[in-house]
Amino acid sequence: MVKRVRRAYSALFACALPLLLVRLWWLGIVNPAYRLRWRERLGWYSHPRPAVRPIWIHAVSVGEVNAAAPLIKALRERDRDIPILLTTTTPTGYDTVARLFGQGVQHAYFPYDFSPIVVRFLNYFTPRLLLLMETELWPNVIHACGARRVPVCLINGRLSSKSARQYALIRPLVQPMLAGLWHAAMQSDTDALRLIGIGARPEAVSVTGSLKFDIYIPPSVYEEAAALRRNLGQDRPIFMAGSTRPREEDALIEIYAELKERFPNLLMVLAPRHPERFAEVAALCEVRGLKMQRRSSGTECVPSIEILLLDSMGELVRFYAASDVAFVGGSIAPLGGHNVLEPAGLGVPIVTGPHLFNFAEIAAKLIAGGSLKVANTSSEIVEITSSWLSSSDTRDLAGRTGREIVEANRGATMRILAVLDATL
Repeated sequence: MVKRVRRAYSALFACALPLLLVRLWWLGIVNPAYRLRWRERLGWYSHPRPAVRPIWIHAVSVGEVNAAAPLIKALRERDRDIPILLTTTTPTGYDTVARLFGQGVQHAYFPYDFSPIVVRFLNYFTPRLLLLMETELWPNVIHACGARRVPVCLINGRLSSKSARQYALIRPLVQPMLAGLWHAAMQSDTDALRLIGIGARPEAVSVTGSLKFDIYIPPSVYEEAAALRRNLGQDRPIFMAGSTRPREEDALIEIYAELKERFPNLLMVLAPRHPERFAEVAALCEVRGLKMQRRSSGTECVPSIEILLLDSMGELVRFYAASDVAFVGGSIAPLGGHNVLEPAGLGVPIVTGPHLFNFAEIAAKLIAGGSLKVANTSSEIVEITSSWLSSSDTRDLAGRTGREIVEANRGATMRILAVLDATL
């Protein structure tokens, strides 16, 4: 029965492969990087083979790579003789790997989850251990690793109620996959119970907290933020909208218009989540008649500029640090939200839309402390943002509380290392 189900899944995946390659080509129209190294996704690699069997870590894109960074740093400090192979699925994920680790970590694109492709990958890199970040559960990858006695561990695991319901519908595929996990290190008790509820072995599940709390903010970020602030206008209030998704920019432009009536010199920094949407969002701002400047233009942001489009990579954190109030996207659109801990760790108060199911436990801590406020409507976002922009004391208190909450919840890296000690 188990073999039949997995074969059916593999057959469906094989049928989908041409569509996946067409999608890569389509994405490459806007971002040509998607068309580079496409053979790697089919298991064909030109990298030098590691002389020593590596630890393989899969982090799908930018957020997951950033979250994995403290653990990767700790693993390298423990034993530099064991190489790290880090796979992503997006070019922006690769850019983040290159920026954070340079040549210290080998990067490859994650193989499509079709057995012959996965086998080619494993034959080439021969990993000693696979660490899957957050929600990256792939049946054929996990099965193939198990057949080679390569332990597979889900780390920083999370599972929303929606995902749990969806997995429950395909239990014959999911349960054997979860049984193949050597361990699952989950972010919260709720995540752990949901994973057990869909078939994970209770004895193989633990709660280690979120790696995102272990975010490292170099002192240089604050220096860069101060320089940014001088460039953007020392006396201008700055509303930062980070990781925005389709349809959210429309709402944020309306929100900005209302805020500008109260704060005439307000600057909104708008940072779309995906680079392939930069041109689309720029066009939207122009259609609305706003004075917009692209960060990539390299020109000075003069006081007449209303919206600064952050269309460069690797600058989100320093712009959060330079802002007065931060909105975090994926939360007006029902996408579960994005990482609220980046602005929280920088001491910046946060407002979001109502959809935070991907960060429910983290958000609850920040909400309880008053550093994050959830708005159900655009009008509420306007009122919350206005209250913080109007009072530096209230704003500073909320920001300080957020930073303290982040500091108090650190430690997931060391707890995960303790779990991994049994295999390393």
